[in-house]
Amino acid sequence: MKNLWAPWRIAYIQEHPKDNGCFLCNAFLDNQDEKHLLVVRRKECFCILNKYPYNSGHLMIAPNKHKPDISDLTDHEMLEIMKLTRDMKELLATMMKPEGFNLGVNLGKPAGAGLVGHFHLHVVPRWNGDTNFMPVISEVKVIPQSLEDLYQEFKKHV
Repeated sequence: MKNLWAPWRIAYIQEHPKDNGCFLCNAFLDNQDEKHLLVVRRKECFCILNKYPYNSGHLMIAPNKHKPDISDLTDHEMLEIMKLTRDMKELLATMMKPEGFNLGVNLGKPAGAGLVGHFHLHVVPRWNGDTNFMPVISEVKVIPQSLEDLYQEFKKHV
């Protein structure tokens, strides 16, 4: 039997149950973008790398203000979130050459939301064959690039 070593997952295991407030608000307010992997700031919203990605390049777009539901967003916030989603999708297309994308919102725990309370939209690049035997058989996902390296690639383009 072979082991796949994923030391970055221990942070998720150890931190996940703790209530340290909203990690999106903490990242936005801390003004240490590289530390939090915050890629882009705009007037109404921001883009951050997902620290526990489904695929390399998994981004989250969120309003700057802590708002739990899409119904709580102003028209300005909604428009800017969609524009930033479009811009980041295009940047990912240039940087990583994916063959498709998942764009999604999970509202509420029953819908699969890992973070309930701060609305956010996921942008996940996809490639043909990126779901392979690893997640199907062993419930393991292989992410081929470190978040820090990917963050540096984003900073070259934004």
